Parts: sequence; structure tokens; C-alpha cells
Amino acid sequence: MNGIIHTDVVIIGAGPAGLTAAIYTGWLGLKTVILESGIAGGRAYLAPKLENYPGFPNGIKGSELVEKMRQQTERFKAQLHEDEEVISIELVNSRKRAVTRKQTYEAKVLIITTGTQRRKLKVAGETEYIGRGVSYCTICDGPFFRKKVVTVVGNSEEAAIDALALSDLANKITIISQMEELEMGGAVLDRLKNKNNVEFVMGKVTGIIGDQVVKAIKIKDFITQQESEREVNGVFIALGGVPLTAIVQGAGITTDRTGCLMVDRHQQTSVAGIFAAGDCTCGGMQVATAVGEGALAGMKASAYIRRGSS
Repeated sequence: MNGIIHTDVVIIGAGPAGLTAAIYTGWLGLKTVILESGIAGGRAYLAPKLENYPGFPNGIKGSELVEKMRQQTERFKAQLHEDEEVISIELVNSRKRAVTRKQTYEAKVLIITTGTQRRKLKVAGETEYIGRGVSYCTICDGPFFRKKVVTVVGNSEEAAIDALALSDLANKITIISQMEELEMGGAVLDRLKNKNNVEFVMGKVTGIIGDQVVKAIKIKDFITQQESEREVNGVFIALGGVPLTAIVQGAGITTDRTGCLMVDRHQQTSVAGIFAAGDCTCGGMQVATAVGEGALAGMKASAYIRRGSS
């Protein structure tokens, strides 16, 4: 690890909230670094079409929207570091440090926009076959299952978007509801129902079977209560997320009982100079709300620095 890098603002997470916060802090003249454990955009990048994002009456692909945001951060000189996961937050007097496995960054303010971590199925074989057929990231692993047979486990808009993305790659997609009634809806569901290679199963996954890689899943049908096996090459788990709380709890940042970061009306956490925005605060869980929170966090973080709290 090299020496400490000093900057004005460190943003942890490069989803819509983080990118928007960076646009604002950069626009306001602050030296800004964005640290992202994966790729910029998070789950928003995966969306085949965002049909409810303001300003695009015909919708916009998630990847296109993210790329526009990314270009704006570059215009305002924000530095984006992908594939650089923050493993701890340290407080040194009034300064804040974000520590990764590569580097330590010290800033006047931190903005946490880490989104959520994936909920687990908690069935036999899930952990064993992660990276060998089990995935929580369609955008990361979907291309490996071109012309294959896959399952999407989930009953939300997230699951529907995952299945829609996979429908252009895989030969067959089975969506397993995990609930007795289908809750996903809207235009994405209509598009799924028009896909010839998509099937819905009202059942619950009870196990994942494999031999080096995933070979099949066990499903308990809600109607018949019978358990059966179905051959698949991949299992994509889309059960929503829970906040990434490990690094914030270590820094003494207050969360609620579910792990959501608690913020005031200025997006500031319980620690002065540390702000949070987006899904990690468990707000609207939409791209539009994440962008709004990110903008406010960026402005209030800048105001905090201007007041001389450094």
C-alpha cells in the first residue's frame, strides 16, 4: 500500500447517488475521489430500460444513463476508481479516511453511497456454488450463460429486470417466485410475458445441486407441495438487498435496527462530516430518489467544507 492520498471529498460507491454527489462536489470546485468495489452504475447499469426516470418520455437504458452521469463526473474532474473496495472507515481528528486494499484516502468529508448487499437464499448449495453457477450479479455473469438454461429467483422489479436482460442471452429462463403470488408488475412484466423463452414457476427453491458447477435446482411447488428437480446451468438470485453496514458500524455511524444508515434532512449521518445517500439509507429505492439524495448530499458536504469544518 502506498502513502495517504489527500482530497476534499471521498465518495464510497458509484451508483446513481454516488455519481450525482460527485457531479455536485466537482461542479462546486472540490477535489473528489469516487471509490467503487465493482463497476460504476451498480444495478442501475443493468436495467434494460428505465421507464419512470424523469426527462426521458420513451425511457432510457440504464447503461446509457450511467454513462451520461459518468461523463459529467469526468467533466468536473472527479476521479473514479472502479474495482477498489473500501474495507474500513477511520476518523482522524476532523479528517476522515477511507481504507482500501490498495490505498488510504483522507478527506474533509465522506459521502457513503454503497447501496445494498444481496439477500441470500440460505439453501444447501448456494454458498458452495457461488461463482460456479450461482450469481447475484446478472450484469457481471450473464454473458457466461449465453445459450444456456438459467433460473432467476425473485418476485420483484429487480428479478424482472434480471430476467429480461438474460432473455436476450440464455436459451431458457425460469423465474421462481419464492412467494405464492406474483408481485412484480408494470411494463417490464408485460415485456417478459411476451418472451418465448421465459417461464414463471410459483414455487420456492429448496436446494442447489451440482458437481463442480451447478447442475440443477430443487423446487417446492406452492400448489402441489411437491418437490422436484430441474436441470439448470445457472441460478441468478434477485431477492433485493440489505444495507452494507460493516464499514459504517466500525466508524460509529448510527443505523436503524435493519441496518439502514440514519441521516438528517441534510443527508448527514450521526458523524459530523459523513453524509449518506441512495439505497443504503433505505429511502425510495429508485434511481430518481437516489439521484435526489446524492445531489443534496453533494451540496451539503460542500457547505460543510466551506464552513471551515476540516
